[in-house]
Amino acid sequence: MNNPENKGRRGFLNWMLGTTFGGLATAVFYPVWKYLQPPKGVESNPSSVLAGTISEMKPNSGKIIKYGSKPVILLRTPEGDFKAYTAICTHLACIVQYREDFEHIWCACHNGHYDLQGRNISGPPPRPLDPYEVHVKEEKIFVSRIT
Repeated sequence: MNNPENKGRRGFLNWMLGTTFGGLATAVFYPVWKYLQPPKGVESNPSSVLAGTISEMKPNSGKIIKYGSKPVILLRTPEGDFKAYTAICTHLACIVQYREDFEHIWCACHNGHYDLQGRNISGPPPRPLDPYEVHVKEEKIFVSRIT
């Protein structure tokens, strides 16, 4: 029974079965593993974005725009001035919105309030919103980072 010839064949068959199983496991699990990995992308960091036109924004209104991969809130105050701030609440990173009835920025998650200068005036937010620059050129509104 312990013939060296049988041992060689058995070893070869065990090696073949092991490598076949290893190849099959790799063929199945590698695509699953690659699918679960987030894609490696370059985050765009624009110097300025077109946020809209003056005619789109009536006084005492606001809208969320995309600045790269981050949300920014663009406001038109009741006086007609334009202001922009990060739209991410400083409390728990919820998205803020402009409330026309309050005439200020509001976070619905925990009832945080910010004035039109981005300062936290009520609720749990620990610090003000980060400001952005707003430029109006030929009826177009541009938002850029403060440098």
